[in-house]
Amino acid sequence: MEGGTRAGQTRSRRFVPGGQLSLPLRNFLGNESSSAGLLLVFALAALLWANSPWSGVYESLWATTISVDVGGAGFGMDLRHWVNDGLMVLFFFIIGLEVRREFAVGELTDRRRIVVPVVAGIGGMAVPALLYLAINPSGEAAAGWGVVIGTDTAFLLGALALVGPSLSTQLRVFLLTLTVIDDIVAVTVIGAVYSDEIDLVWLLTALGLLVALGALGRAGVWRGPPYILLLVALWFATVESGLHASIAGMASGLLVPAFAPRRHDVEGAASLFRAFRQSPLPSVGHSAKQGLVRAVSVNERLQTVLHPWTSFVIVPVFALANAGVDLRGGVLEQALASPVTWGVVLGLVVGKMAGIGAGALGAVRLRLGALPQGVGPGQVVAGGALSGIGFTVSLLIVGLAFDTPGLQDEATVGVLLAVPLSVAVGWLAFRLAAVLRGERTADLPRVLDRPVDPERDHIRGPVDAPLTLVEYADFECPFCARATGMAREVREHFGDDLRYVLRHLPLPDVHPHAEAAAVAVEAAAVQGRFWDMHDMLFLHQDQLETEDLAGYAAALGLDVERFLRDLGDEQLARRVREDAVGAEASGARGTPTFFVGTQRHIGPYDARALTRALEATRATGGTAERPQ
Repeated sequence: MEGGTRAGQTRSRRFVPGGQLSLPLRNFLGNESSSAGLLLVFALAALLWANSPWSGVYESLWATTISVDVGGAGFGMDLRHWVNDGLMVLFFFIIGLEVRREFAVGELTDRRRIVVPVVAGIGGMAVPALLYLAINPSGEAAAGWGVVIGTDTAFLLGALALVGPSLSTQLRVFLLTLTVIDDIVAVTVIGAVYSDEIDLVWLLTALGLLVALGALGRAGVWRGPPYILLLVALWFATVESGLHASIAGMASGLLVPAFAPRRHDVEGAASLFRAFRQSPLPSVGHSAKQGLVRAVSVNERLQTVLHPWTSFVIVPVFALANAGVDLRGGVLEQALASPVTWGVVLGLVVGKMAGIGAGALGAVRLRLGALPQGVGPGQVVAGGALSGIGFTVSLLIVGLAFDTPGLQDEATVGVLLAVPLSVAVGWLAFRLAAVLRGERTADLPRVLDRPVDPERDHIRGPVDAPLTLVEYADFECPFCARATGMAREVREHFGDDLRYVLRHLPLPDVHPHAEAAAVAVEAAAVQGRFWDMHDMLFLHQDQLETEDLAGYAAALGLDVERFLRDLGDEQLARRVREDAVGAEASGARGTPTFFVGTQRHIGPYDARALTRALEATRATGGTAERPQ
């Protein structure tokens, strides 16, 4: 059973999310933050268009009715509703997929990690809503409390990249976890509070389709089209039932299965690919393609295909359709004097920062959990301030909460004002945290905590080689270098210019035999056979019971009686624990983790990527730590 992983990395549930993030999560963060600029451009374009001589074209465009007729049945909405209730279902579908992946195999597999973000998320929704209602306690205006509960992930991450610490991976993951909780609650509020009158027949149809989606996952269906077809049917049934389409997107995404790459699937795909290289026939190529596809969960494949479309097309088009408020004719003056506008601003700018900060720091003080390593209290408050950028979800709820166009315009102005104000407050909070508390980074360590010591470390290659590759490994990890052969390829490329160092990072919560195997290889080292036992254990990763270890010792010609005594040697066990402590101090959170020289390698770690990293170190004059 694997812990939370990036593709091909085993992660312990014990550790706080690390800087060496899962590839899907890095892609998610990259897409969201890089799309923030495009989102801003489209929002400004909408404002300029709505206040230009062509404002009539803007309104008439989005009011254009588009119908789909099949036989005698027809279904139609205006263009703005096609965007808000149609295209945006894919936005919420992606959120659902990401939530399912993170809880199944990602950063949130350890439920203890989410206590502080959950409490912070609840505070970041309750306090803004209460502040809004304090200014707008009754009437139609009171219905807008939902406008201030959402956070726009794209804008948040983009703003964090702009005004936050240069190294902020840990804070990004913390805020992403918080927005996951935020999104779940926001979609629930949309469905429960802002939906139309419910049609029971269509509601039951939607529930039946959800059951069918769940059945696909349980049946192990690995192709994407069946899930998409059911999503489209579920969307139609949800809209017809009177519920908002966001419910269909989020719920269906949560039902699409996610799993870490499994060793036998990966090896099967590699075998099929080798067969295609030897016999490049169409039928063999088709089998190889299917093998590669099946090795990756349908959840992650759908994210890979759909996420760029939602980030770079759907959400910007949504901004173009909804951010265009005509501020002429006294509308801006009226909005600036409206309690709705200032209720939104107060809720988002002040309420988010206060709610998230108080929730997170209160949970830590009550010992319900801890902040991620490298993240300080001041940075949490600053991140809470940036969470006041509600934009996408807020604008969506504006259109659902108010029937009066004037109130919609006032709330929209409040949402738009909250964006620069939240960024400015966040910038100030980050600067104060850096100056007053010394919180200048929000990342895991990236430097090897303990230099390579030839007297202690296990080294393959010349001890004074100019290049060093350190691997933290677990003998049950199916993707560690010896298990995949990558270490051999790298050593063959560099020859005597490279020394390869192995250190222990057993993950007993996901690999129950890992600690015993690490001690076993140290026991073999006592008799001068570390690397022989190392290779033997990786060849038999699924057979690491004590009797298996004794058999390997006998096969290697070791003194088995002495070997078995050494398995209980506390000094050898302490050495393994010291490696694990050093791994945590170095920012290693999973296996394999590599250090090129003294710097933690981030990104792909196949033989080609590691070779490039080592070549880059040599080209820039980087040298390995020399023995003293």
